[in-house]
Amino acid sequence: MALSWWRLELPVLPELEESLLWKLNALGIPRVAVRHRPEAPDQRQLVAWLPEADWPEPERQQLEQAIAPLAATFGLTLPAIAWEHQDDEDWSLSWKQHWEPDPVGQRLLILPAWLDLPAEHADRLVIRMDPGSAFGTGSHPTTRLCLEAIEQLAEQRGGAGSPNLGPIRVADLGCGSGILGIAALLQGARSVAAADTDSLAVRATGDNAQVSGFAGRLTVELGSVERLAELLNGQPADLLLCNILAPVIEALCPAFHTVLAADGLGLLSGLLVDQAPRLQQALAEQGWRAELTAQQSQWGLMTIRRA
Repeated sequence: MALSWWRLELPVLPELEESLLWKLNALGIPRVAVRHRPEAPDQRQLVAWLPEADWPEPERQQLEQAIAPLAATFGLTLPAIAWEHQDDEDWSLSWKQHWEPDPVGQRLLILPAWLDLPAEHADRLVIRMDPGSAFGTGSHPTTRLCLEAIEQLAEQRGGAGSPNLGPIRVADLGCGSGILGIAALLQGARSVAAADTDSLAVRATGDNAQVSGFAGRLTVELGSVERLAELLNGQPADLLLCNILAPVIEALCPAFHTVLAADGLGLLSGLLVDQAPRLQQALAEQGWRAELTAQQSQWGLMTIRRA
């Protein structure tokens, strides 16, 4: 007998996207997508599918109560959740309906692995991904801030006519989907060492490196900053990419010297602009000079160098 499903639909406020994806996964709800159009990246709709037999009305009410506090953390109110009943379907096709080519900055294009390269974007550097794996599809403001910062760094080092990061070594801490490391490789980086504490993120990064043609130059392992330091074999990287929440960055920054060279550069995102002063102080105590160099809405990107 075919399964029936409840389809949850919820407008996604930019501040809540990562938290909602994490919470739903933690609650055992893996079938999740975030719909958005490239021309309107802030207008996104979260969609999740729940087996009808496992989610009667009392459980659905409890789910709503479980995710509502996520909005309160940011001083927001969770938008109304819509529930729709639907019959079984081909999930792989469902994923594919929600994604389109997504240009970022001046030169990058995030392209779902099953789509052909559109002619109008033929001159862009293509990050091929399987968005069905979630973990950072490029739509969140913090991810876009990092991608744009990598692009700008390539312009500074190679010139506007031939932007290139040069043969640098990159460390990606909390790599998620691997999108940032892949973007760095596309723009001339020699190699990427990546780590994440989520095994599904590690698998997603490996898969996306494969479809983007960088399996031999991107190494990813399960773990945090200690494991990343081991992957670097005692030679800290020239560029550190770290798109995780500000409290986690603060907790990890005492070990940054093990993954970022003394003359290297770090790009940190995942933080709210009003969290920047505290994080700058924590980094300064560890010998790093930190500047808030870009922001989108209330999200910020911080650049760090040795003081």
